Formats: sequence, C-alpha cells, structure tokens
Amino acid sequence: MSILLSLLLAGATGSPAYVPSFDPGEHKNEAAARQNEVLVLGSPHLSGLPDGFDPNSLGRLLERLAAWKPDIITIEAVSGPQCDQLRRYGDYYSDAAESYCPDASAAQKALGIDMAAATKMITDRLANWPERPNPADRRQLAALFLAGGEPASALVQWLRLPESERREGDGLDPAAVTRLGKLMKWRNENNLIGAVLAARLGLERVYAIDDHTADAVNASIDSDAGYGEALQRAWDNPATARRLAEDKRLEAKLDQDGVMALFRALNRPDAAETTYESDFGAALADPSPQSYGRRYAGSWEVRNLRMVANIRAAIVAHPGSRTLSIVGASHKGYFEAYLNMMHDVVLVDAEAVLDGGGVAEVPRPPQPSHLPTIPSGRSSPKTR
Repeated sequence: MSILLSLLLAGATGSPAYVPSFDPGEHKNEAAARQNEVLVLGSPHLSGLPDGFDPNSLGRLLERLAAWKPDIITIEAVSGPQCDQLRRYGDYYSDAAESYCPDASAAQKALGIDMAAATKMITDRLANWPERPNPADRRQLAALFLAGGEPASALVQWLRLPESERREGDGLDPAAVTRLGKLMKWRNENNLIGAVLAARLGLERVYAIDDHTADAVNASIDSDAGYGEALQRAWDNPATARRLAEDKRLEAKLDQDGVMALFRALNRPDAAETTYESDFGAALADPSPQSYGRRYAGSWEVRNLRMVANIRAAIVAHPGSRTLSIVGASHKGYFEAYLNMMHDVVLVDAEAVLDGGGVAEVPRPPQPSHLPTIPSGRSSPKTR
C-alpha cells in the first residue's frame, strides 16, 4: 500500500514522496487498562434549522446519548482563555473574538476579577469540589464560569439547581440570572444538547474545544474579494447540490423521528466523503493563481488539528473515560481521522449509539469528584 501511495504522490508532485513506516494509530490496545472511548457526534447548527424547529424534538436524541453515559462532553465553542487571546491580538485574528466569543465583562465586573483569575478559580474550585455541593456552591461556580467565558458550563450548573434555587446570590447578579435564563432557551446545540445532557448525567461542566487561532492563517486574504469568489465557484458543484437537497428533505419534518433521521444522516459513514467532495476537495482543485482554495482547505486542517488537540487534552487526566464530542458535521470526518491516529483513543460508531446499540454496561474506572459517576436513574452554517 505504501509503495502504491508513493507512486500516486510522485505523479502529483513530480518527485517520490516519503511515506513513514510508523503509524501511531497502529499502536493501540497497549495501555495498561481500558482505553479512552470517543464518540464524535456530527450535528447541524440548531440556529440554522427552520423557524418551526421545537427543541423538545431533541428528546429521543438526548435519551440515546445519555444511555451511552459519557464522562466528558466537548462542544464547538471557543474557551474563555482563547477568547482572551483573540481579543488581545485583535488585529492578528481579525474579527474572530467579535464573531465567536461571549462578552464576559459584566460577569467579571460583578466578581471583581479578570479572565485569568476566573479560569484559575474555576480550576481550583473543581479540584476541591464537595461530594454533595449545595445550591450556593452551584451558583458560585455558575458565576465563575460566566466570568471565565464558559457560558455553556455555567448553564450546566444552573440546570443542576432546583428551580426554586435558580436565583440571585453567591456572585450571580440580576443580569447574570437573566442571561442564564436566555441560555436555557437559546437555540444552540452547545446548550440544548451539550449542557442539558451534562446536567442530566451529573457532570459539572462541558469542555469548549473550538479553535479560531487558525483564522490568522488566512487573515491577509479575508478581505480579498477574489478569495470569496473562488470559494463560491468551488462550492458550486453536484455534490453541494445533493447535500442541499438532502438537507431540505430532512429539515421538512423535525419532530422526534425527523431529528433522529437528520442526525443519522449526518453521522453515516459516507457523509464525510460527501462533505469533502462538495467542500474541501472542491476547494483544493481551485485553479486560481493565488491558490485561494488550497489556503482555505489548509486553514480548515489547522483548525481541526487544534480542536482535536483540545479534545485529547480534556481526556488526558481521565484515563479510561468516555468522551462525547458534539461538533458541526463538517468537522466529523477530520476529527475521527485525527483521533484514530492516537494510541489511547478508540472511536465509537455514532450510528450504533443513535440506533440504541453500543450502550452495554462495561466496568467503569472510578471518576474524580468533578467527573462524577453517572447516576443510574465559512460554508454551510448548519454543519460547521
């Protein structure tokens, strides 16, 4: 296979390509105990679904994911510390902070701390989290998460409170309470799937793993009209037309059955190849002298590599854990390919879990207090 690949690459580059003999992904099952399982759930961006979409239609999806019992949940959101970086280097990262980062200034002012202090306090608080936190503990941690630029994790704490305890106090001022109420209703998969599921499973947070430092890769051509025009030409292809037609068909009925059908379609084994054909593969074939398409595809790879590194970082301290990574469906193929290269990661078939399989009870390692044991009782905005 390596010889054949070398010959194919030689034809494309004009010189023989070196194919390494070492593949990290071939060295699995060598850990001392149970490996880390990762399920990548390709999701539509719920904000892009038709106006008639009812969040209650997510009920069966949440049941299937909860039955798999993840210990860690990651979401496609930019972390507070990275948002701080994006703001500090605004000229370098263009408008990334304005586009992707929540404004944490009001919560920071209410507590009298900055992003760095909030992040340190969150880490320390979770490291010493009580076995039976009281409502004041949860309100305080929610306030810290808001100040630390982690609103989805603040929502997890808010949802874990009894309704009678969802009130001001312990660092939450009236503005923070209003914001948390809005987050409960915001049509976003990070909140309606990630945070809701984390609260249901008894987790204390979700992990924001998105990365927009990669935006700097193409910052010099973002305002170049030719860049956008080249991408629009690349995306005008039969594969894109098929994807759009399939999206329209699936989104015509978004009751619980329809939602399950939509998620199954986005997580089929062939979906990643269709996405590549319509988007990144088409861009790589862009013939512009400026290589606009190649730059676009390259920045996409950089972003996905950094996102996957953030997932791996979240797993490291919890060997033998299960991780659910909720991400726009266009990322799914890249996430799985990169994660599969890692020694101590095995992938779980999302289709099997969505169909109610792959949820057999297996021995689980003890979890730290902040990951408690699960109680028994720029193209398509919709997928990127």
